Amino acid sequence: MGFFEKLKNGLSKTKTSFDEKINNVFSGFRKVDEELLEELEDALIMSDVGSNTTLKIIDELRNKIKKENIKDEQEVKRALKEVIKEIFDKTDTSLKLETVPSVILVVGVNGVGKTTSIGKIANNLRKDGKKVVIAAADTFRAAAVEQLEIWANRANCEIVKKEEGVDPASVVYDAIQIAKEKNADVLICDTAGRLHNKKYLMDELEKIKKVIDTGLPEASKEILMVLDATTGQNAIEQVKAFKETVDITGIILTKLDGTAKGGVVIGITNENNIPVKYIGVGEKIDDMEQFDSGDFVNALLD
Repeated sequence: MGFFEKLKNGLSKTKTSFDEKINNVFSGFRKVDEELLEELEDALIMSDVGSNTTLKIIDELRNKIKKENIKDEQEVKRALKEVIKEIFDKTDTSLKLETVPSVILVVGVNGVGKTTSIGKIANNLRKDGKKVVIAAADTFRAAAVEQLEIWANRANCEIVKKEEGVDPASVVYDAIQIAKEKNADVLICDTAGRLHNKKYLMDELEKIKKVIDTGLPEASKEILMVLDATTGQNAIEQVKAFKETVDITGIILTKLDGTAKGGVVIGITNENNIPVKYIGVGEKIDDMEQFDSGDFVNALLD
């Protein structure tokens, strides 16, 4: 199955919810007017796009309708898809992995799927011919290292680990040395997920970042935040809170296959001006890919 088909299948709950609400607006279509736009606005808000982002979409759609003199129902749908795609295309969804090694630092609260996401991304990179080293630097959560090791083995990638409770930055330090020795293309670093204690999180991440900046000063660095799509609008608030402590370069969105709230992807991108770089649409190791705005919008609105 190609990824677009996986995406369509994985988005089935979101797509059903999103499509139904949009199609219900058009089911009694009479003409393109403010009443139609108001109904579309309600449908988008009910699809977890969020009020701020919805207002922006409707404003852009209104301008497009006037500019292109749109009168037809299908043309309104086409214009809506274009407006949503433009939100994604204002951010750069490409991965910046230009150096050898490059670094991906993965952050997020506990329970969002950090461990599985790291394994899936490592698998993707290895299939692209890259040598990957994984640093198990979430040393405080019970069994975190063991779980990551299982995924590293599935992805056929080397893992650097220490016993539970040790200084996470020391794990990253060792992993940097091994990545250099092995001439690895990418070093992926796991981190502890503790949003509730921002001071602790900031100190821990700052320490890890200093170790990376000192050990690999010229390396390309991505800081990717993992979000659980099933949390809907709460995901947007998580990003805002994390941005206070770390410079996020992209989002990994998990569990899209298990929610009707996938419209939140649009809100996350718009409100935080941060690109979604990976999306997960299943539990298997191959069920994660780099985000493609065209595929996503087409899968969401056929």
